[in-house]
Amino acid sequence: MRRSFVAIVCAALLSVTAVPAVAAEKTDPRQAAMDAAVAAGIPGMVAVSDGFRGVSGVASIDRPGKPDASGRWRIASVSKVFVATLALQLVAEKRVGLDEPVQRYLPGLLPYPEPITVRQLLQHTSGLPRDLAPEDTWASGPEVDTERFEHFDSDDQIRLSVSKQPLQFKPGTGWAYSNTGYNVLGLLVEKVTRKPLERALAERVTGPLHLRDTSLPRDFPFLLRPAARGYEQLYDAPRGLTDVTTYNYSRYFGAGGMVSSAKDLNRFFEALLGGRLLPAELVAEMRKTVPVGGGMEYGLGLMKLNLKAAGACAEEISIWGHGGDLPGFATLSFHDDSGKNISTLATVDLTASPEAALKRQLPMISEFCSPVVPTRAVAQAPVPSL
Repeated sequence: MRRSFVAIVCAALLSVTAVPAVAAEKTDPRQAAMDAAVAAGIPGMVAVSDGFRGVSGVASIDRPGKPDASGRWRIASVSKVFVATLALQLVAEKRVGLDEPVQRYLPGLLPYPEPITVRQLLQHTSGLPRDLAPEDTWASGPEVDTERFEHFDSDDQIRLSVSKQPLQFKPGTGWAYSNTGYNVLGLLVEKVTRKPLERALAERVTGPLHLRDTSLPRDFPFLLRPAARGYEQLYDAPRGLTDVTTYNYSRYFGAGGMVSSAKDLNRFFEALLGGRLLPAELVAEMRKTVPVGGGMEYGLGLMKLNLKAAGACAEEISIWGHGGDLPGFATLSFHDDSGKNISTLATVDLTASPEAALKRQLPMISEFCSPVVPTRAVAQAPVPSL
């Protein structure tokens, strides 16, 4: 919505000098990294992997108590991997063609004469606008507070976005992150299955995997059993943080509207990358990437991060998954190439100090390798939030 995910990741990877001498204390480096980020200004963090379950900070700035490692939060753009999975299941069933124009299935939705394929939507090579036109959206500040209960039908964001903005480039000739494109994919799933997206999700993914914390709430604004409250600095001092845990994200129904937990996300990625949700050939298609920059590549709904190229590790280690952020919450959920290591990290308050922003992803990096002190700047690719 207002910040670059890869820029956040890459900035975080430049901050590994921040973890103090934890070896002498024999403190788990992941916990030390979380504690350092909280000390720098992040109210609360949760990290869960196969061998680690950690929390740091508080669940609410108004009362004592640590975050709940088993609680829920808004997973923002990690939702895209679920929507990509649904679309590719329809490809496996031969109800959708991966390289067919989406206009074949959703005639009249997009005003552009250029054909845009399902593959291009999945990989952000469609050229569709990123979000709503500037006059119809908000970036930060009080507008986030006053407009956070606004209702959007499934196609509202798409029509508002494409009716006022041209394609960013000819489809297939570039790369640009598009929330609008994933809302189109959400509509595609609804049209082909003849079911609401949340029902298709429940029947095809969350139900079979028993993901009891995972859902697409649409207009339901409340976050039940949150891991922690989410906050933003929406107003100038001396007014403090605004609690934005309660929020209507119907405008991002296919792009970033889902709720989940660390346990559920880890189970989902293990099943997806392990071939339980898609045939092997389509998992391989998901892993066919285009370069984004800063050690990041993008497949069909999957991010790939090369930790050495990003300046985070000495070793050649690539991790697969997705990340995203919304007001009050940030998520990273990644899986290593071996398939043996899965880690999900959640943080709250995206407007913490610059130092805290730099340290935000260190627990995730520490899960996969020993962070190194980079000697050069890392390129920051223009991947927007959500």
